[in-house]
Amino acid sequence: MQSLLKFFTGTVNTFAWIYVLLPCVAIGGVFFTIRNRGIQFTKFGYVMKKTIGKMFHKQETGQGSVTPFQALTTALAATVGTGNIVGTSQAIAMGGYGAIFWLWIAALLGMIIKYSEVVLSVHFRERNEKGDFVGGPMYYITKGMGSNWKWLALLYALFAALASFGIGNLSQANSITDSVNNALTVFIPSMAQYRNTISLGIGVTLAILTAMVLFGGIKRIGKVTEFMVPFMSLFYIIFTVIVIGGNITNVGDAFRLIFQSAFTPQAVLGAASGIAIKEAIVWGLRRSAFSNEAGLGSAAIAHAAAETEGAVQQGLHGIFEVFADTLMICTLTGLTIIVSGVDIAFGVKPGSALITSAFATVFGDKFATLFVAIALFFFAYSTILGWSLYGTRCAEYIFGMKSTKFYQVIYILMIVVGATTSLDVVWDIADTFNGLMAIPNFIALFALSGVVAKLTKQYFQKKPVSLPLCDLLRQNVGGIVKVTLTSSVYKGELEYCADQYLVVRDPKTNAHTVLFLKDVESLSFENDIQYVSN
Repeated sequence: MQSLLKFFTGTVNTFAWIYVLLPCVAIGGVFFTIRNRGIQFTKFGYVMKKTIGKMFHKQETGQGSVTPFQALTTALAATVGTGNIVGTSQAIAMGGYGAIFWLWIAALLGMIIKYSEVVLSVHFRERNEKGDFVGGPMYYITKGMGSNWKWLALLYALFAALASFGIGNLSQANSITDSVNNALTVFIPSMAQYRNTISLGIGVTLAILTAMVLFGGIKRIGKVTEFMVPFMSLFYIIFTVIVIGGNITNVGDAFRLIFQSAFTPQAVLGAASGIAIKEAIVWGLRRSAFSNEAGLGSAAIAHAAAETEGAVQQGLHGIFEVFADTLMICTLTGLTIIVSGVDIAFGVKPGSALITSAFATVFGDKFATLFVAIALFFFAYSTILGWSLYGTRCAEYIFGMKSTKFYQVIYILMIVVGATTSLDVVWDIADTFNGLMAIPNFIALFALSGVVAKLTKQYFQKKPVSLPLCDLLRQNVGGIVKVTLTSSVYKGELEYCADQYLVVRDPKTNAHTVLFLKDVESLSFENDIQYVSN
């Protein structure tokens, strides 16, 4: 058993990460950036306007869907977790200060990768038996690449379902118990002897809290994350800024260390650290992907549930997601550790102790320990909720709707296991499954990159889609649509689509309106016809 675990977390892990995911992030990120004209840079202001700019706008949803912001916060709930705190700490400890630079590079490329995943997920989504919107890599593989690739979709769903127990469950529960136990030991040293009992109690509590939300479905998850994610992120950002501000004279040196170590880590850390440029690059890219999940395709599952105007509009939220998760929160974590001047045991994976020590330089040991424990609880718990949705959707895709409750029960029980499992084993398992699920996802992203480029070009140039209008509408015939023709707006149930006309029924009066179109392809599915609900 031990040799099998070593092979899985060693050989398989190295193959999936070093020879698949990291090269695909680098090559794919550059390729998708060029093909989509660098919209993560050239349209960044527009992205902020369409995402965070609409955060407080009232939005309504139909059956089985959530608002675009709830979809974003659900995805952020899964990504803004221990990867931002523990993961960033590990990147520095294992890859040196320069790992932060490579984390930034991976995030800039990850923006367009995440954008592509979300666009494809919304474009190829469908309704399940309950009427919920479902999508993700398994759906855009089969609907975009064809039924002959069903095996690849099933492979992705299998890897993602298994990964949900690692990145979204075991590692999160483990980080919570580790930080809470550390906090209790600081305040009550005698509690150290009850560490195992406390871990078990925390695991059971987390399992109960998760069950209360998870069994409420996508809408309940969306409502919880809509409140939790902005709240927890804001408070964490405020406290990191206070620490950085308290060590403001060290900020310049921190950036110098980051840039110098990115290319010559041993010149800065010394040969004794054992950290070469390869480690800086690998750990920076690894922890960026672990944090924002760009390339894994997981967040696209949450975005598929959004009641959105179109695929590109929701894809913009994917860009913002990586920016907020990695370029903001991970950077603040890294700077907090570096400017604080705390001792770092290079080559040794830390838990939450490193960031706690950094906070303690300003707030003191007790407050720092308590704050990190609280922050990790909210960050990790939100990740558990987000990944519970991902795993549920993957189990549904593989085994059907009836399997979801069984999966959810197993998922909840695994929280207790994660709360009492060795940290290194948990993170190694999570790393391996992350890398494996990226393999089928990147095959689909490269194969369908033309679809993303076409939809992106049409959206920003305001040109109509080239596919026949009826082909697009038939995907959701029977839904409530809003059709805009010149100065007239029609809103009702779409009943029929022909080459030269649409039939729309008013659900209140039951009156039918026939809309004759001189040229149906002159209409833009993204701009002139919007689905309100189904």
